Amino acid sequence: MIPARYQASRFPAKLMQDLNGKPVILRTYEAVINTKLFDDVYVVTDSELIFALIKDNGGKAIMSIQEHESGSDRIAEAVSTMNVDIVINVQGDEPFIDTESLKRIIAVFKNDKKSEIDLASLMTPITDWEEISNPNTVKVIVDNRSFALYFSRSVIPYPRDKSAGALYYKHKGIYAFRKRALADFQKLPMLALEATEKIEAIRFLEYGKKIKMVETQVTGIEIDTPEDLERAKKAWK
Repeated sequence: MIPARYQASRFPAKLMQDLNGKPVILRTYEAVINTKLFDDVYVVTDSELIFALIKDNGGKAIMSIQEHESGSDRIAEAVSTMNVDIVINVQGDEPFIDTESLKRIIAVFKNDKKSEIDLASLMTPITDWEEISNPNTVKVIVDNRSFALYFSRSVIPYPRDKSAGALYYKHKGIYAFRKRALADFQKLPMLALEATEKIEAIRFLEYGKKIKMVETQVTGIEIDTPEDLERAKKAWK
């Protein structure tokens, strides 16, 4: 499932911006299809423009019935009547998604014999202090088994002692859910931490869900700003 909201506070209509001949959302949809990992791939959107674009290019799209605060809410509505076990959320602004990273988060559930893990997601190491300090970069800290402890736009962990050797990880907005976790998410009200940070993954933690983080070295380019789009155009060539 690729949630695709038309409006974006930092970069309005970014998913319909041209990325070397095709809109960003279509590039992302095609990249996910080309992994050949999924039984089905849909774009889930609130936009008639995006819906028509995907359908006109032979793809599958679903129009949201309600207004949604987050991509997870949007996907939960879309899969509520589908007979599925695991749902992967790839953000619409991730046209550089790689097959190997997706394989690794899918493997989390294949290896979870007791069905104890509610979600899996990706993180990538970051060392550039400007990126670590950037509030547009969501950071994640994990325990010694790589389960998420917290997500934040702030610098976590705080470097009171830089010689201690703490690692910093960027959270990549790709999730794999058990369907039941998505259903719970849709029913549970937003609490203060999620509302403060504006990071939907925090809701799962606030209600005790287990999120397994998988490290990847593939950074890609998430298109959050016009500058990101320019970098993406150069990289696509």
